[in-house]
Amino acid sequence: MMKAAMLTAPGRIEIREVPDKPLRADTDVRIRIDFGGICGSDLHYFRTGRIGEQVVAGPLVVGHECTGTVLETGKAVTAVRPGERVAVEPAVSCGRCDQCRTGRPNTCRRVQFMGCPGQLDGALVENIVMPETNCLPLPPELSSGTAVFSEPVSIALYAWRFLKGLDIRTVGILGAGPIGLAVLMAARERAGVRALVTDPLDARLSAAKALGADWTAGPQETDVPDAPEEFDAVFECCGREEAIARAARLLKPGGHLVIVGIPETEFFRIDLHGLRRDEITLYNVRRQNGCLEEAIGLCTRRRKEIDGLITHSFPLDAAQQAFDLAEGYRDGVIKSVIRMQG
Repeated sequence: MMKAAMLTAPGRIEIREVPDKPLRADTDVRIRIDFGGICGSDLHYFRTGRIGEQVVAGPLVVGHECTGTVLETGKAVTAVRPGERVAVEPAVSCGRCDQCRTGRPNTCRRVQFMGCPGQLDGALVENIVMPETNCLPLPPELSSGTAVFSEPVSIALYAWRFLKGLDIRTVGILGAGPIGLAVLMAARERAGVRALVTDPLDARLSAAKALGADWTAGPQETDVPDAPEEFDAVFECCGREEAIARAARLLKPGGHLVIVGIPETEFFRIDLHGLRRDEITLYNVRRQNGCLEEAIGLCTRRRKEIDGLITHSFPLDAAQQAFDLAEGYRDGVIKSVIRMQG
């Protein structure tokens, strides 16, 4: 048996004993979880018990951002070995459906995602079993605690991929949580890109400034000194209806709106006529697609900056406090992580 953090009701995390899982395939890997991050989607489940049609029907092991150490491998595994530290890709795709066959495993028809109701148990458990292909080795210079941030960074890199080949000089980033700040870090990797970051929380705007944001503002502000009146692209990273409306106002005609945030409601009202008149292109980001290795590289290069974004750390037994803090946006929290080994 092993300990796990389980969502047993909205707002309630309990530490319970769960059975160890066996290796079921020769390509499986058993991983001792060292660190787990609390993601915005975890907080949706924590607050409301659902994300859209995905409803928590019973106790659920939560979490999907994680790093760990390989404990055991199936006899066909060659990519990792016992004792090696890894980051874990939380989505297991089938490899056979039309989406997988056309290079879209992130929209796999039969995807199994960690910490998702009816799919896979989450990462906030002492050890997990995952396919070899979901385990990416970490370089010696990147700590396992810092590498937890590689999963949100992979989403940011995937969001930027939609704009590949376009002449993007100015971007707005609406929401300065971990994903929004990761989008900003990815912007800093691109020469000549200037960025506006908005958020209601001063601590997060301060973090954005420290990461090199050219302009920062609250979510309701319309005038930002020295900022351009219109932007080439806007990343919506907070999952709020009013942010999409503001994004449309910030974009120049022919601009690009990249929707990254996950809403708690099923429907938004959108000014389709305004988007149509200005020929705004919309992109929806579904997790990530093959960007985790690149994300590990970015985290390695910018590990000191990322360490500044991991503001709080808790042992597994204090998972309730960790979720309460993150859900309430208290004490300047940006990223809260769980130390699974004490």
